[in-house]
Amino acid sequence: MVLPQKIKQWLTDQDGLDKLRLEETNCSIPGEDEVLVEIHSVSLNYRDTEVCMGLYNHHNSVEQLPAVVPCSDMCGIVVAVGPVSKNSSDPYKNPAFGLQIGDRVMSTFAQTHLTGQIEAKDLGSGLGGPAPGVLTQYRVFPTYGLVKVPEYMSDDEAACLSIAAMTAWMSLNCMRSNGEIIGKGETVVCQGTGGVSISAAQIASAAGAHTIVTSSSDEKLQRAAQLGAKDVINYRTNPNWDAIVLEKTSTRGADIVIEVGGATTLRKSFECVRFGGLIACIGYLSGKQDEEGDRTNTNLLCLKRNVTLKGILNGPRDELERMLRFYEQKQIRPVVDRTFTFDEANEALHYLFSGGHFGKVVIKVKA
Repeated sequence: MVLPQKIKQWLTDQDGLDKLRLEETNCSIPGEDEVLVEIHSVSLNYRDTEVCMGLYNHHNSVEQLPAVVPCSDMCGIVVAVGPVSKNSSDPYKNPAFGLQIGDRVMSTFAQTHLTGQIEAKDLGSGLGGPAPGVLTQYRVFPTYGLVKVPEYMSDDEAACLSIAAMTAWMSLNCMRSNGEIIGKGETVVCQGTGGVSISAAQIASAAGAHTIVTSSSDEKLQRAAQLGAKDVINYRTNPNWDAIVLEKTSTRGADIVIEVGGATTLRKSFECVRFGGLIACIGYLSGKQDEEGDRTNTNLLCLKRNVTLKGILNGPRDELERMLRFYEQKQIRPVVDRTFTFDEANEALHYLFSGGHFGKVVIKVKA
C-alpha cells in the first residue's frame, strides 16, 4: 500500500476534557526493529480522562510532557516493517517475533515491560502518557510492544484488552505459582461494570469461579448475570453489600475483590474478603481520600483478616500473551458498550467519564 505523508492525531495539553485538539502531522517511518501500524480501533480507559485533565500524576518518577497523544489500547494492521538489527539478542525483536505486513496487532501498555515485575523505568514507556499514545491514524511501534490478535476477535474487541482485561487477568492470577489460574471453588467480587470489572467477571466466570458483581443499576446487573455472574448486588439499594457477600459465601468471604472504588469502598472490601484473601487495588472512582474524620486504617484492616492488599499496574507482555491464549480457548469476547468515530473522540471521553457505560467504549479510527 502507499503510505500517507500526512496523518491526523488527537493531542491533549492535559488541561481538560474540553480542550483536546485534532491536528495534522507527518507520518513516521519505522526504524530498526520497528513497524508502522495503521490504527483501526482504540478503546478508552478511565486513566485517559485523568491524563487529559492533568490528574494522572501519582507516578512521581515519570516526567510528564505538556502535550501528548492520549490513549493506550489499540488494534490495527502492520503496514510497513523497518530493518532488522543484526546483533540483537532480544527474542521480541524481528525476525524471531515475526511481524509481517498485514498482521493484525494490539499494543501493550508499558512497552518495555516484557516479563516479571514492572520497574520504575518501564513507566516512562506507558502509552498515552508519558509516551505518545494511540489516538492517531498511524503510529510506529517497537516490535516488542505489539502482540498478534486472535483471529476470532473483531478490531473493536481486540482493542479492549491491553489495560482493562490485562489488569483484570493480573488481579486474578498474579499471586499464584506454577502457572495456575483462578478456578472452581473460588469467589471473586467485581465492583461496578466498567472495563476492568467486566473483564474480571468474564475471565473468572469462564474459569469456573463464583463471580459476584456490584452496581447501582439493576439493568447493568442483569447484563452481568447474562455474562456469567452467579450473584449480583445493587449497592445503592443494599449499601451494606459487604454483608451480602459474606451471606452469599456462607460467611467465608471472597477470595479476591476487584477494588475499583477507592475511598468509599475499600473498608467494605476488607470486611468481605476471606481470611488470607486478596484485594486487588485497581482504581479510585469514588475518590482518592476518605471523608474527613473517617480515615481508613489499612494496617489494622489488613491484620483483621490476614489480608493481602496489592496494587495492580497492568502486567508484562508475556502474561498478556498467556491471557490471549486463555481468551481464545474460552472464546471470550470483550464487551463493547458503544463506539464513536475518530472525529467524535471528545464525545467518547466525556461519555466514559460520565460512568454510564457497561464494559468498554471504543473509538473507530478507521471507519
